[in-house]
Amino acid sequence: MHIGPYTLPNNVVLAPMAGVTDLPFRLLCRRLGAGLTVSEMVAASPALRETRKSRLRREHVGEPEPRAVQIAGADPEMLAWAARDNVAGGAQIIDINMGCPAKKVCNRMAGSALLADEALVRDILQAVVESVSVPVTLKIRTGPAPERRNGVRIAEIAQAEGIAALAVHGRTRAEAYRGEAEYATIRAIRETVTLPLLANGDIRSPEEAQRVLADTGADGVMIARAAQGRPWIFREIVHYLRTGEHLPPPGVGELRSVMVEHLQALHRFYGAHQGVRVARKHIGWYLKAHRDGEAFRRRLVRIDSAREQIALTHAFFDHLQRSPGLAA
Repeated sequence: MHIGPYTLPNNVVLAPMAGVTDLPFRLLCRRLGAGLTVSEMVAASPALRETRKSRLRREHVGEPEPRAVQIAGADPEMLAWAARDNVAGGAQIIDINMGCPAKKVCNRMAGSALLADEALVRDILQAVVESVSVPVTLKIRTGPAPERRNGVRIAEIAQAEGIAALAVHGRTRAEAYRGEAEYATIRAIRETVTLPLLANGDIRSPEEAQRVLADTGADGVMIARAAQGRPWIFREIVHYLRTGEHLPPPGVGELRSVMVEHLQALHRFYGAHQGVRVARKHIGWYLKAHRDGEAFRRRLVRIDSAREQIALTHAFFDHLQRSPGLAA
């Protein structure tokens, strides 16, 4: 799969997720098979540029190419400034957020709220594409509401304005994450435009990835919530799409290694105090698949020490190795 001058190693991509796809998680997902990862959304407002949150979201140290940064906002000139600023900071692909359904984003007429104003969509895409020399991609939903699925029209605008690739979540803004994703609109988009297309929404297994690709004709899939606590899903999907065979699930030893590596990276990236707190949600995601995971999670989320958090994580996996039947 190609995005501008970049050839991705595969067509399975980590979706941008606020509060999740920080640098430690992106690096882990790339190591475990993701063909591309996209940063958390970076606010376009210059007033927010130097906040700690924005600085961390723009961090790329050690990140493999191409480095993709998602920007969010509603003003074309401000988004163009944000695109230039992030390219100067090392971004090699700029992604525009028109897919987030969160109220705090949509109430500012950003994210998926923009889909209701096609003229503004055009102005934003034109301004950002003209402002930078790197590929600009776009993430959208199928429309503002089920009765107004204008995803095809937005895709036509995107192609006309020079967008390099398009990712589509198979729900409308109004649906948020409720119900099941639908892929008919993504299929209609594929039949209308030729730009590289990623299908997103409810892809939780290699079989679902294969089915969505077949149903939509998309060039690749974008994985979001299914990667939380399961970053090896990328290599599982890539292997299945290439061979039709399943990789064996990671054993207890690898699960321990991945989780400890991730927690330690969070402690380094955020500092021990904040890193321990950020790690808590990831701990919950990692442990929910294990029958004793909830009991350990309740203990882990009360810990304020990075050293103790790692020690108790090792204790959990020691417990699993003594009782292998608990690992499933």
